[in-house]
Amino acid sequence: MNLSSLEFGILLPAFMAGMLVLATHVPLGQQVLNRGIVFIDLAIAQVAGLGVTAASAFGLEVEGWHVQVAAVSAALLGALLLTLTEKIWPEVQEALIGVLFVVAACIELLLLANNPHGGEHLKDLLVGQILWVQPQQLIPVAILYALALAVWFAARNRIGQIGFYILFALVVTQSVQLVGVYLVFASLIIPALAAKRYPAGARLIVGYVVGILGYVAGLVASSLFDLPTGAVIVVALLLVFIPVALFGPGSAERAPAHAS
Repeated sequence: MNLSSLEFGILLPAFMAGMLVLATHVPLGQQVLNRGIVFIDLAIAQVAGLGVTAASAFGLEVEGWHVQVAAVSAALLGALLLTLTEKIWPEVQEALIGVLFVVAACIELLLLANNPHGGEHLKDLLVGQILWVQPQQLIPVAILYALALAVWFAARNRIGQIGFYILFALVVTQSVQLVGVYLVFASLIIPALAAKRYPAGARLIVGYVVGILGYVAGLVASSLFDLPTGAVIVVALLLVFIPVALFGPGSAERAPAHAS
């Protein structure tokens, strides 16, 4: 453990990036759980990553606006496809989401097959590099997320299925480039799952608290022990989730039923 490794100039932008991700993913995650489409986050994130990989394969700069357009376009196409499948085949929507994830991942592997840096690119997509986020990256993301939250809280009951999928795709596309697929999925599902048994009016607060504690603990632990930040934050979110879920509302009623 090395206390001198706590460089707040690096940790603060990473923390801010995490808070931006949580701001949108906690309410969206609760909706995902209600809809029973848990793996949509992984699928849309993977499709957005495929867009980035495809653009890079055609020689476009990773940091250029062309790649951002490719990522958003791919995610929106994925969202529209899922909207269509939910109308045509709603009883197997979760299975179709899983198929989309696997197919997008395999196409991405094929595109990276002859790339000498393909393994590094894939690792960055999955695990992310939250510690290397720069403050200037967060400004356009914050604006987009603020607009997304305004639409969500003002009109979530009126935007319908296609509106939900489009909003979700836009948010996830940016999130996965900030923190990686695994952390995006964990930020979406773990806080929402921890808050699920709490009263409806408290779920957002509980979800945000779980997320914030997980990010803070994960960032500090990864710096102190020199471990991969994204992976540590995911584990920290789980460790916060366990007591909140086990000892929250309904825990006393569940214990006798489990014992019997």
